[in-house]
Amino acid sequence: MGDMTNSDFYTKNQRNEANHAGDFGCTLEELRSLMELRGTEAVVKIKETYGDTEGLCRRLKTSPIEGLPGTAADLDKRKLIFGKNFIPPKKPKTFLQLVWEALQDVTLIILEIAAIISLGLSFYQPPGEGNEGCATAAAGTEDEGEAEAGWIEGAAILLSVICVVVVTAFNDWSKEKQFRGLQSRIEQEQKFTVVRGGQVIQIPVAEIVVGDIAQVKYGDLLPADGIFIQGNDLKIDESSLTGESDQVRKSVDKDPMLLSGTHVMEGSGRMVVTAVGVNSQTGIIFTLLGAGGEEEEKKDKKAKQQDGAAAMEMQPLKSAEGGDGDDKDKKKANMHKKEKSVLQGKLTKLAVQIGKAGLVMSAITVIILVLYFAIETFVINKKQWLPECTPVYVQYFVKFFIIGVTVLVVAVPEGLPLAVTISLAYSVKKMMKDNNLVRHLDACETMGNATAICSDKTGTLTTNRMTVVQAYVGDVHHKEIPDPEAIPAKTLELLVNAIAVNSAYTTKILPPEREGGLPRQVGNKTECGLLGFVLNLKQDYQPVRNLIPEEKLYKVYTFNSVRKSMSTVIKMSDGSFRMYSKGASEIVLKKCSRILNAAGEPRIFRPRDRDEMVKKVIEPMACDGLRTICIAYRDFSSSPEPDWDNENDILTDLTCICVVGIEDPVRPEVPEAIRKCQRAGITVRMVTGDNINTARAIAIKCGIIHPGEDFLCLEGKEFNRRIRNEKGEIEQERIDKIWPKLRVLARSSPTDKHTLVKGIIDSTQVEQRQVVAVTGDGTNDGPALKKADVGFAMGIAGTDVAKEASDIILTDDNFSSIVKAVMWGRNVYDSISKFLQFQLTVNVVAVIVAFTGACITQDSPLKAVQMLWVNLIMDTFASLALATEPPTESLLLRKPYGRNKPLISRTMMKNILGHAVYQLTLIFTLLFIGEQMFQIDSGRNAPLHSPPSEHYTIIFNTFVMMQLFNEINARKIHGERNVFDGIFRNPIFCTIVLGTFAIQIVIVQFGGKPFSCSPLELDQWMWCIFIGLGELVWGQVIATIPTSRLKFLKEAGRLTEKEEVPEEELNEDVEEIDHAERELRRGQILWFRGLNRIQTQIEVVNTFKSGTSFQGALRRQSSVTSQTQDVTNISSPSHVSLSNALSSPTSTSAAAAGRECIFLMHQIYRDANLLSSHSGLIYIHCP
Repeated sequence: MGDMTNSDFYTKNQRNEANHAGDFGCTLEELRSLMELRGTEAVVKIKETYGDTEGLCRRLKTSPIEGLPGTAADLDKRKLIFGKNFIPPKKPKTFLQLVWEALQDVTLIILEIAAIISLGLSFYQPPGEGNEGCATAAAGTEDEGEAEAGWIEGAAILLSVICVVVVTAFNDWSKEKQFRGLQSRIEQEQKFTVVRGGQVIQIPVAEIVVGDIAQVKYGDLLPADGIFIQGNDLKIDESSLTGESDQVRKSVDKDPMLLSGTHVMEGSGRMVVTAVGVNSQTGIIFTLLGAGGEEEEKKDKKAKQQDGAAAMEMQPLKSAEGGDGDDKDKKKANMHKKEKSVLQGKLTKLAVQIGKAGLVMSAITVIILVLYFAIETFVINKKQWLPECTPVYVQYFVKFFIIGVTVLVVAVPEGLPLAVTISLAYSVKKMMKDNNLVRHLDACETMGNATAICSDKTGTLTTNRMTVVQAYVGDVHHKEIPDPEAIPAKTLELLVNAIAVNSAYTTKILPPEREGGLPRQVGNKTECGLLGFVLNLKQDYQPVRNLIPEEKLYKVYTFNSVRKSMSTVIKMSDGSFRMYSKGASEIVLKKCSRILNAAGEPRIFRPRDRDEMVKKVIEPMACDGLRTICIAYRDFSSSPEPDWDNENDILTDLTCICVVGIEDPVRPEVPEAIRKCQRAGITVRMVTGDNINTARAIAIKCGIIHPGEDFLCLEGKEFNRRIRNEKGEIEQERIDKIWPKLRVLARSSPTDKHTLVKGIIDSTQVEQRQVVAVTGDGTNDGPALKKADVGFAMGIAGTDVAKEASDIILTDDNFSSIVKAVMWGRNVYDSISKFLQFQLTVNVVAVIVAFTGACITQDSPLKAVQMLWVNLIMDTFASLALATEPPTESLLLRKPYGRNKPLISRTMMKNILGHAVYQLTLIFTLLFIGEQMFQIDSGRNAPLHSPPSEHYTIIFNTFVMMQLFNEINARKIHGERNVFDGIFRNPIFCTIVLGTFAIQIVIVQFGGKPFSCSPLELDQWMWCIFIGLGELVWGQVIATIPTSRLKFLKEAGRLTEKEEVPEEELNEDVEEIDHAERELRRGQILWFRGLNRIQTQIEVVNTFKSGTSFQGALRRQSSVTSQTQDVTNISSPSHVSLSNALSSPTSTSAAAAGRECIFLMHQIYRDANLLSSHSGLIYIHCP
C-alpha cells in the first residue's frame, strides 16, 4: 500500500466510487470539492446539498454524538472508498547516491586525480628510457622494483579513497535510517481522540477514516480535513496553508471548514472527518509539490511515472515532526534564522587554516624537489634538455607532484567530518536513552554551549500531578481537605456542579492501573486536581455530567492566556441561565461582588474584603508554593437574554463559591539538576503564568533563587513596563538592565517569553553571546522555542505545535533530562577536541618527516601507502575511538566554552607541539643513526633493486607505535594527569587500540612490497614498543610544564564576533522579528502595548481617587522576602504598588492620565476593524 503511486490511488478510488456510490450518500469527488470551499460559500453549499451538518453525517452513516460503530468491516470499507489517512513518504537516498555525494570532497578528488596519473605513468614506458644521457640525477628514484610495483602506490591510494567514501556513505545511510526509525516512532506515538460507538477513544492518526467524529482541542495539529459540528470558541491558525497569520474563528453557521495541517490555537469542539491522506488539503499540496519537482527534472518521463514519483515525494502527513527530508527543506528555509552551530563554525575555520598550511607545505616540497632535480641535472652535471628526454623529465615531475600530494593528504585531516558525524550520531543515539529525542543534529552540540535556560514551571520543574491541599470555603480557611459535613449543603452542591460542568469533559480521573497506585489523571492537570477535590469530598462528578452532556452546554468561554479563566453557561430548567467560572484567584476575585458565607448564603464582597482575603488567604497559600484557583458563579434571567458576546458585562458581578490551593510538588530530582546547571555556569530562569508568590516559593524550593542573593522576580506587567520606552517600544538597553539579575518571570504571556529570549540572545552586554535554551509545552510557546538556540518541547504534555517548533523533545518532560543534554553536548565538543589533538600531532609529524625526508634524501622515509595507512586507519579508527567516549559528571564542573573560545586551546597546542617534538626527535635519530644502533644496513642509500629495508621498516613501526600510545594521551585535553581514567568504560576505544596493534603486526611481518615493509625480529619489536611507551612518560613531562608560561603558543579555530553573522543575515534579522511578532497574534500585541500602559495609569488614577494613601499602596512590599528589588503586585485597581521611580503624585497627573486614557480609547475605537476579532480583550475602567 505504501508504495502505491498516486495515479493508481486515483484510478482505484474512481473505480471504487462507481461500485460503492450507493453505499454512502456522497462520493470522494464531492467531498474533495466541498473541502475546497471556505467560509460562507461552504455553509451555503452544505445547506443546498445536505441540509445541514447532521444531514452530511447521515449520508456518511455516522452519528454526531455516538460516532462510527467502529466495526472492522465498516472501517475497511471506508478506507477502500475514501482512502487511508497516510501519505506515502519520499524514497530515501540509495547507498550509491550517498557514495556519489561523499566523492564530492575536494581532497578526495585531488587524491583520485593524483592516483590515476600515478597509475597511468606506472604502465607508460617513455621512449627515452634507455637514453643514458637523460637522467642520472636521482639515483634511487626509479629502480626496477619500483617500476614493477609502481602501480601498487596508485592502486593503494585509490583503495584508501574507496574506504573513506564507503565509510562516509555508510554513516550517512545509517543516519538517514535512524531518522526514518525516529519518524515512524513519532508517527506511531501520535494519537488523536475520536468518538466510536459512544466511547471517547484515542487512536493512531493513520487509523482515522472518513466519517469519524474527532474531538479537537487547544494545541492539536489537525490530522485530516473535516467539518465543524459543535464546539466552543474554536480558533485555528491556518497560516501553514494560507500564509495568513491571523487566527480564524470557526463556527457552524459562519465557517465550519477545518483543514489538515492547521493548528488549534484556542477552544475545543467536534468535527466530522470528510477527507484523509492524499485527498486532504495538505495531501493535495504535497502531491502538487512532488509532481512539480519531478516535472522540472524529467519532463520526458511519462505522466504515469510522474504521478508515481509525486506520491513518493510526499512526506508523511501524520508526522508531528518533519523527518529528515522535511528537516532539510525546513533548514534551508530557516537558514537565515539559525546561525551556524558554534562547533561547525569553528571547525570550518580550522579546516581552512589547516588546509592552507598543508597547501603551503606541499607546494614548498614540490618546488624544492623540482629545483633540487633541475640544479643537479642541468647546473652541476651540465646536461642539455633534449627533446627525447622530455617524457622522462615529466615522469620525474609527476613523481614529485605525487610526493607533494601525499604531504597534502597527510596534512588535511579528512577524518574531521567523519569524527563530527560519528560523535553526533553516537550522542543522538545515546541521548534517546536519556529521554532526549533530538530532531536537529546540531542542537545536541549547541546545548553544550548553553549559558541560559528559560524553563516552564508546570510539568518540567514540578511533577504535573495536581492535588487540592487547602480550601477557603464558607468563610473558613481549611489547611487540609475539609470534611463534607463542614461545608453547607447548598455550597457543596454548587461546588460539585461548578467543577464537573466547567471543565473539559475529556478531563477525568480513572482508577489506578495497579493495586495501591495513584488514580490516573487524564486531560488538563489543573482540572484533574479539582475533580480529585470533588472525589475527596466524597462526591461524584460523573452523574452531573451525565445530566448535562457536552451538547447541552449553552456557551463556553474557554481558557486562554489572556482571559486566565474559563466559564461555562448552562440553561436551567426554568429557562434562566447560570454561568460557572474558574480561574486565577486574583483575576476572578476582582470580578466577584458577593461570596457564599458559612450558611451557604451570598453576602456582599467589597474591595476591602478582597484585600483582606488576598492578604490572609491567597498570599499564605501562594507562599506555600500553591497555585490558587477561585471558583465562582452567576445567575442570569431568561428575559432579556444577555448578550453573550459582550464578555466584559458577562464576566462581572460573580459570586465566589470558594478558593482552593492546588499543590504541584517539585520533582525530587530537580533541585540537584539545577545545582548542577549553576555549577556548570548555566543560569536557570523560571518563566511561568503563575502568581508571583507561588512562583517565588517554587523557585526557592528548586534552588533557582537563594534568599539573600541579589536577584529579580518580576510579573509580566512590571517586566513590560521596565523594558518599554514612552512609546511602548521594547528597547534592548532596558532589557540589558534587567535580564542578568532576572530569575523568575511570573504571570507572563507567551509574548513576554519570546521577548525575554530574544532580548538575552541579542544582548551585547556580556562579551560572550548568550546561548539560550527554552522549554515549552503549549502552542503559544512556539515562537519562543523557534527563537531560542535550542528549543525543548515536552513529549508527554507538549502540544503538536510546540513539538513542531522544537529541536529536542524531552520524552519524560523532566528538567533533569536537560542536564543530560548539556552533558552530551559538552561531550561532543570535547570528543572533537580530543580527536583534533591526536590527529594534528600525527599530521604535524608526518608532514615534517615527509617534507624533510624528501628534501634531504629525495625520498620520503614514510612511503605513500604507509602514510595512507597511518592517515586512513588513524583517522577513521581514532575518530571512532575518541568520538565515542561516554560523558562524565566532571564535564559539568566547568563553565561553557562560549562562541569565541578557540577550538584548540593553549593546553592542547602545548600537547600537540610537545608530542611532535618527541616523535620527530626519535624518528630523525632513527633515520640518521638507526642503522648503527641496530647494527643493520642503512636504508638511506640502499642500492637499486633492493627489497624494503629493515631500517625504514623500524622507522615506520616506531611511528605507528608512538601514535597508538599517544592516542591514550589524547583522551584528556585539560591537562589531567591520569590518562587511563575511565578507559574501560569505553569498550570501543580498547577494541580499536588493540585492533590497530594487531593489524600493524600483520602489515610489518607480512606486508612485503606493497607496504614497503621487511619482517622484524622480536628485539627490534620490543624497541619499537618501548619507544612508543615513552609517549606516556613524555605526556606526564608535558603536563608538568605550566601553560601560563607558554605565552607564545597560538590558539586555533576561534570564531570572532564579526564572522558570526554575515551581512545578509543581519538584514534578514529585521524580517525575522516582524515574522515572529506576526506569529504572536498581531491583534493582541497592539492591544497589549496600549493596554498595559493604560491599565497601570488608570490604576494609579484610581488610587488617587479612592484616596488610598501611598503607604497603603506600598504596603505590599514589606511582605516580599527580603530583596532589594521592588516586585509589583497589582492585586486590584485600587491598590497599586509603584516603583521607587515615581515622584510625589499630583492631581494634574491624574487628569492627564484620564485624558490620555480617553484619547487612547478614541484611537482604539477608530481601529474598529481590529476590534471585531479581539473584543474580549478590553478591560478599561476610565476615570
